[in-house]
Amino acid sequence: MEKHIGEQTVRFQNPPSITATATIVGQKEGEGPLAKHYDIISNDALFGTDSCEKAESEMSRQAITLAAQKANLQLEDIQYILAGDLLNQETGSTFAVRDLGRPFFGLFSACSAIGEAMSLGAMIIDGGFANHIIACASSHFCGAEKTFRFPLELGTQRPPTASWTVTGCGAVTICAGGVGPYITAATTGAIVDMGIRDANNMGAAMAPAAAHVLVKHFQDMNIQPSHYDVIATGDLGKIGSELLLQLMNEAGYDLTNHKDCGCMIYDTQKQDVHAGGSGCGCAAVTFGGYFYKQLKTGKLKRMLLVPTGALHSVATIQQGESIPSIAHAVAIEGSLN
Repeated sequence: MEKHIGEQTVRFQNPPSITATATIVGQKEGEGPLAKHYDIISNDALFGTDSCEKAESEMSRQAITLAAQKANLQLEDIQYILAGDLLNQETGSTFAVRDLGRPFFGLFSACSAIGEAMSLGAMIIDGGFANHIIACASSHFCGAEKTFRFPLELGTQRPPTASWTVTGCGAVTICAGGVGPYITAATTGAIVDMGIRDANNMGAAMAPAAAHVLVKHFQDMNIQPSHYDVIATGDLGKIGSELLLQLMNEAGYDLTNHKDCGCMIYDTQKQDVHAGGSGCGCAAVTFGGYFYKQLKTGKLKRMLLVPTGALHSVATIQQGESIPSIAHAVAIEGSLN
């Protein structure tokens, strides 16, 4: 069986199993419509620490530990941890795992981090290099605002196109064998840059990258969107989701089964989040909390998870650069029958 098919897709010969997920979120996320699906909701934004950066690391450490426990594994059984976040130098993930003593890949893919981590983790396992890995992604509202925008103390007005960075961490235990759900294929995204320079409109920047990887996935796999019960993008929000549907329609694909994690995680009528949710934690906790349960119970048979990421930094924005973006598509099936 040829594993690499088409231009950008890998189809796994022995699809790895997602044996457990762990999700931890903050208070605002716990007030949203998906609250009952999370493992832990904390009303303490600092998670017992003295800074938002330390809070993100603590959140990730707890999620990784819980993901191993829920899979009936010890941390010593985890052969690799793959994790990413939005903080400078990936310190949210680095400081989370520094005392865990496990081999570690720190990943940068912005808000698409969980897609990159799950794709690479599945490749590691299908390649025979490990039996148990954990993929993880996190974000923290306060940390993202400090890093990319303004100190919260300024009370800066947010434009309608802006999204709300999710305070949350999702960790996924992926193993050889198991009873599923299974990661059956992954399409690695390419960077797409359409010249968007507004850091408060990341949905518009990321939508073309999502459309690009979706078209490649459908072409490589020789399938239509209807092959999946749901196609879930990461954090395009309201504006980005509308743009994605337009782009896919122009490409000849009907995405009536599309959902966006950024539109699902908050109640946009009751919670002031403007365009919706964003951040590495957005797709990670929405998949780990909500969609994973739908797959386990058979309510979903197949889904395509497409986390999206804006690959800018404070420096590039200040230098007037546009926002390069990327998306990764991960095909997940409840069973292999």
